[in-house]
Amino acid sequence: MNYQEILSKGSKILKVNNIKSFNLDSEILLSSIVGLKRERLLLNLEKEIDDNKKNFFFDLIERRKKSEPVAYILGYKEFWKQSFIVNKNVLIPRPDTETLVENVLNNLDINSEKKILDIGTGSGCLIISILKERKQCLGVGVDISKKAIKLAKYNAKIQHIENRIKFFNSDIDNFYLDKYDFIISNPPYIKLHTINSLENDIKRYEPIEALDGGIDGYSKIKLVIKKSSSLIKKKGKLFLEVGSNQIMKTLEILKKYGFYKKDIIKDLSNKNRCIVSIKI
Repeated sequence: MNYQEILSKGSKILKVNNIKSFNLDSEILLSSIVGLKRERLLLNLEKEIDDNKKNFFFDLIERRKKSEPVAYILGYKEFWKQSFIVNKNVLIPRPDTETLVENVLNNLDINSEKKILDIGTGSGCLIISILKERKQCLGVGVDISKKAIKLAKYNAKIQHIENRIKFFNSDIDNFYLDKYDFIISNPPYIKLHTINSLENDIKRYEPIEALDGGIDGYSKIKLVIKKSSSLIKKKGKLFLEVGSNQIMKTLEILKKYGFYKKDIIKDLSNKNRCIVSIKI
C-alpha cells in the first residue's frame, strides 16, 4: 500500500464518522508517522508504507474517528512560532489566540524589560511565545490546575526560557504575588448551558474548567478583571480574549474596575476578539 492509498482509506473512515477535516487530519497523522512534512508527503504519494507504520496509522485513525483532537493524538500543537506539548489537561491553543500574542508584542519594544502575568496559563503557550520574542521580559503563569502547571513548566523548559518564568498552581483569587506591567488572559467564557452544543472534539475531550464561563459566560471574565485591578501597575496594560459577542459588556466591567479601552482587536475571522485596556 502506498501513501496515496492509505490516505484515501483513512480519509474515508473519518468522513463516514462525520469528521469535517477528514482529508487534512489523515494527511497530518500520516505525516507524523512517516516523519515527513505534509507538503513533502503529498509530493511522494507513490511511496510504499511498511506494515508497522500502516497499522499505527489506522490505530490513530480509530482515535480520530471518535472525535479525539489531532493535537491530543500527536501530543503537540503548533502555536505562534513554536511547537507546544499538549494533553487532555490543557486547552488546545487556537490560531485566533495568536492575535493576542501579536498585540502584546506590538506593545513591547524589542528591549522592553516588563514583568508579565498570564492568568489561566494552561500549556503556557501565550506567555512562553511572548518571552521567546522579548528576551528582557520576565513572566509569571498562574493556573488552578496542577496538571496544567506541570505541563507549562515542561514547555518552558523545552523552549529554554525556564530561567525567566515562574509558574504557580493557584486560584487567581488567592494569588497576591507582585505587581505587573502587563497582564494577559484567555479566560473561560462559554456559557455553561451551551457547552453541550459544542463540537464533539471540544466537549468530549478538552477540560471543562478551561471552557466553563458560568451561567452567563462572564463569571471568569469578571474574576480576572477584578483581580487584575489589584495586581497591575498604574498605567499597566491588560490584554483579554473574550467571545466576539461579549465585547461591550466586558468593556463595562473593565470600566468598573478602573480600566479604560485602548484597543479592540479582530481575530482571523475578522470578529472582535481581544480587548487591550489600561489601568487608570
